[in-house]
Amino acid sequence: MKRRLLIIVLSVCLLPFGMQAQQAMFRFAQLTDLHLSPGNPNPTEDLLRSVAQINATDSIDFVLVTGDITEEGDRATMEKVKSCLDLLKMKYYVVSGNHETKWSDSGCTAFGEIFGDERFGFEHKGFLFLGFNSGPLMRMAYGHVVPQDIRWMTERMARGGKGQPVILVTHYPMREGDVDNWYEVTDAVRPYNVRLFIGGHYHADKNLRYDGIPGILMRSNLRDKEGKPGYGIYEVCKDSIKIYTQRIGEPAKKWAAFSLVESYYDRNGKAEKYPDFSVNKEYPQVKEQWMVQTGAGIYCSPAVENDRVFVGDDMGRLTAYALKNGRKLWSFASGKRIIGTPAASEGVVVFGSADRRIYGLSAEDGSLLWRVEAEAPVLGAVSIDKGIAYIGDGNGMFRAIDIHTGKLVWTYAGAKGYIETKPLVTEDKVIFGAWDNTLYALNKQDGKELWKWTGGLTRLHFSPAAVWPVAAHGKVFITDPQRAMTAIDLQTGNTVWRTFRSMVRETIGISEDGERIYSKTMNDSIVCYATWSDVPQQLWASDVGFGYEHAPSMQVEKEGVMFGSTKEGLIFALEARTGRVLWKHKIGNSLISTVVPRGRHEVVFTTTGGETGLLKVKSPARTKIME
Repeated sequence: MKRRLLIIVLSVCLLPFGMQAQQAMFRFAQLTDLHLSPGNPNPTEDLLRSVAQINATDSIDFVLVTGDITEEGDRATMEKVKSCLDLLKMKYYVVSGNHETKWSDSGCTAFGEIFGDERFGFEHKGFLFLGFNSGPLMRMAYGHVVPQDIRWMTERMARGGKGQPVILVTHYPMREGDVDNWYEVTDAVRPYNVRLFIGGHYHADKNLRYDGIPGILMRSNLRDKEGKPGYGIYEVCKDSIKIYTQRIGEPAKKWAAFSLVESYYDRNGKAEKYPDFSVNKEYPQVKEQWMVQTGAGIYCSPAVENDRVFVGDDMGRLTAYALKNGRKLWSFASGKRIIGTPAASEGVVVFGSADRRIYGLSAEDGSLLWRVEAEAPVLGAVSIDKGIAYIGDGNGMFRAIDIHTGKLVWTYAGAKGYIETKPLVTEDKVIFGAWDNTLYALNKQDGKELWKWTGGLTRLHFSPAAVWPVAAHGKVFITDPQRAMTAIDLQTGNTVWRTFRSMVRETIGISEDGERIYSKTMNDSIVCYATWSDVPQQLWASDVGFGYEHAPSMQVEKEGVMFGSTKEGLIFALEARTGRVLWKHKIGNSLISTVVPRGRHEVVFTTTGGETGLLKVKSPARTKIME
């Protein structure tokens, strides 16, 4: 009886759409921000109710699913989402959201394995639909569209000619403050007949413009304050696109419409705004000695040994460049993207890949020396100490490997979350965090667990997992997403002090003499604390003026200069003892990973946008350290 009543209610509510379908060329639905979670049954129930109503709706040709399909980005929950979406009677197409790309035990590879690809493209009744990832990938930052996806998108549009109507599908809106290279995307697509961007992320209906191009954000599928899940319906007619919000058991409500014949933007124009590079004129002594556009996203820092720079990228390549001029020396292809920062020592380069392997290569020519098989994507950065490489993977497995033979020295399987950090090797211990609220200390010789620290953290997203720990004066120092800086007893794992004073997040660095630690605050400043004190003692704070900041790029001191970087392409140098700003230089507008200084006047860098290069300070007088 209840089932029959539900069908009757749905039929009455959807009757207007049945009449409109006779005039429409086609209609499709949009589901977004599903946020399925193992610990909360409500989002799954909401999704199933929406799927049932879409199936009962007349003339829905296909469904677009626009990201944040899970809360924690794990494979099991994505498989659950797929099982729900597979109940749809029509085809569906999915792009990932930041909850799949920032937190991912697979290095964002499970999404493609489950749903068939990380992007989609198809034609329907003369329209071209292209869906692609808008990031960020594994690093807390603004969204970003990688170079290879921009190439793919423009190549697909070029095939259909500049007259074919195009609808672009992302999670993030393509605008400043959401996607760091929005202007690259809008400039790339504007020569074509883009009728609409479709996305989600803000859990609300929004009618926007991306440099003139119409952009629609749809409400979340999660139940609203009145307990009703909802989704979007798009009706494509001969001369217009009409947009409706559909709540469960109610008539659809039209709230936007766009012409298919009117021009909304100048196809020969440019973005309305570009990033501001005027800071570079303030510090003309800082120059880009060389910079290479690799053509792929880069999520790790460079590794440098002798006269070579080693960089891993989103396409799975580990490439060596000449430190002097950036000339490409060799490239090695792994099976999938490289997330963790490689390390080089004694002529061997070690890195992990999302293809579930750890590699040892010859630094001289890139030839394969050895390979270690893992059971999960290997996401961790590498630390090498006395010929032993230390690295964690996406399954919580941590390994110590002889860099010359590839022989496993020991393994530790006690971590409950995936590992992406660069391990700290200090005295007789190896210390690292995982995405399970825990910091681990292992015996360096045999891998036995010595202590674990959780600090009362209860949420997975508060884990000390992205920060690279440092140690001095018998203490380990970390920062975490709960906006706290913590000192932990190196021998016992007990908290010495913990402070929320400076609103830091996931960055930390240590002075060369071990007396000071540094961290970025979430607004403009670098702070410096004493390592020797048993209470949090701030030594200085410096307003660098970088704005809102939450990217996990560490601070590094070299020869009395502290170097840092931001999510919007800025590299800066401070006097280490005082915090005085020495210089700033803007590379681009995407995340700069932890930089590698080569003395006071040279810095090697990589960016999410795919650049790697060498900055050089031409005027030593401007970086002279005060006595």
